[in-house]
Amino acid sequence: LPSDIRLKENITKTGMSESGIPIYTFNYKGENKLWSGAMAQDLLEIGKTDAVEVMDNGYYAVNYDMIDVDFINIETLKEYN
Repeated sequence: LPSDIRLKENITKTGMSESGIPIYTFNYKGENKLWSGAMAQDLLEIGKTDAVEVMDNGYYAVNYDMIDVDFINIETLKEYN
């Protein structure tokens, strides 16, 4: 999934995973949906390079199956709580 900080705005750090990955809420530029997840640049910085790939457009993507952070649509969660 695209998880490049250059694609996001309104970024707020909300915690850390058990393995030390920072977790944020954010929205993608030009969109209103609020998401929770990781930043590819953080993963590269802390050495979890195997979970990051470069997409054809040059932005970073994260393979969330390889980390202990979930990619969550916060707006969807609010509807069910």
